[in-house]
Amino acid sequence: MRVIGLMSGTSHDAIDAVGAEIDLRDDTLHIRIAGLLSRPYPEPLRAELIAALPPGSIDMAAVCRLDTAIGQEFAAVAVAANTELFDGAADLVASHGQTVYHWVSQGTTHGTLQLGQPAWIAERTGLPVVSDFRARDIAAGGQGAPLVGLFDVLWLAGRPGRAAALNIGGIANVTVTGDSPAAFDTGPGNALIDAAVAMATDGTEHFDRAGARAARGSVDHELLKHLLAEPYYSAPPPKSTGKELFNRAYLERVLRGGPLAPNDIVATVTALTAHTIADALGPHAPTEVIASGGGTRNPTLLAMLRQRLGTARLRTSDELGLPSAAKEATAFAVLGFLTAHGLTGSYAACTGAAHATVLGSVTPGAAGFAFPATPSTPPRRLTVTG
Repeated sequence: MRVIGLMSGTSHDAIDAVGAEIDLRDDTLHIRIAGLLSRPYPEPLRAELIAALPPGSIDMAAVCRLDTAIGQEFAAVAVAANTELFDGAADLVASHGQTVYHWVSQGTTHGTLQLGQPAWIAERTGLPVVSDFRARDIAAGGQGAPLVGLFDVLWLAGRPGRAAALNIGGIANVTVTGDSPAAFDTGPGNALIDAAVAMATDGTEHFDRAGARAARGSVDHELLKHLLAEPYYSAPPPKSTGKELFNRAYLERVLRGGPLAPNDIVATVTALTAHTIADALGPHAPTEVIASGGGTRNPTLLAMLRQRLGTARLRTSDELGLPSAAKEATAFAVLGFLTAHGLTGSYAACTGAAHATVLGSVTPGAAGFAFPATPSTPPRRLTVTG
């Protein structure tokens, strides 16, 4: 099956599309990545989206506008991906959508909302669309995040030692493999770094390009200690979080107008991300950590993280043949494939759900949608080639 995986993460900067040829033979998912493309949100839409996020307050008219406009943007990217990566011959689109709210209270996830109306994608491409992946896991008692847990467990199966997959997006999440796999959000990835840069530049810059500001700044250890006191970090997994907690207002509240230089703030929250990831991985004692996501393009962050990880080897998913920028979109392409074949896409031990579930909702394409036969053997491992 030729699947287009669509993803826009908690950095809200662009829509990523991966073309993945997926074949389940025996107990192995064989994935060939046909290509990757990324399209930034139009700046007015991105500005409206960011203004709508917590702690912002919007009405239902704005929700409707965003759901429509984001769906149209996802549809345009899906059309481009089908044309450029599959010569118009894709079979399925798997769309994560854009997370705008992840409802967590006292460690329990009650709901989640991803915008990007899939009908626009189905109408523009003529293809069936699998979307709204997270809600079913939450309905089964899970966190609904991170949903890459099953992908990571299959992908890293059989590696020597104890491998951990790390994604550094707006929020950072890890999957630790082994006899008792675990997957959870560690806390902010780029979220507070981006917020600190926006504060320092009056919103003219959105992120710390190549970690340059953090490299020029100095870590304020008193502020870092204060930030590390956030209760989320000591909560046991399974757990998930989002920009509902870790946002610009959170950082401004912690700083309380303190006298720190802007680059020192960026350096300190960069250190926070490194500390919280390493501290979260510590009890699992991984021998290697395989990183992906936008944070891998920040050498200052990676250097801080490498120092905190001690003997665990830090490498990127590119070294294993999976482009770091394509990791999450590829994972959702796989989840779409599993849903289309009636196979579960969650790992209950990682999300905390009562049981694994078939994820998402299906929007038929121009020719409807005929479900393929459910394979008799679920996948036990996964390979990726370029």
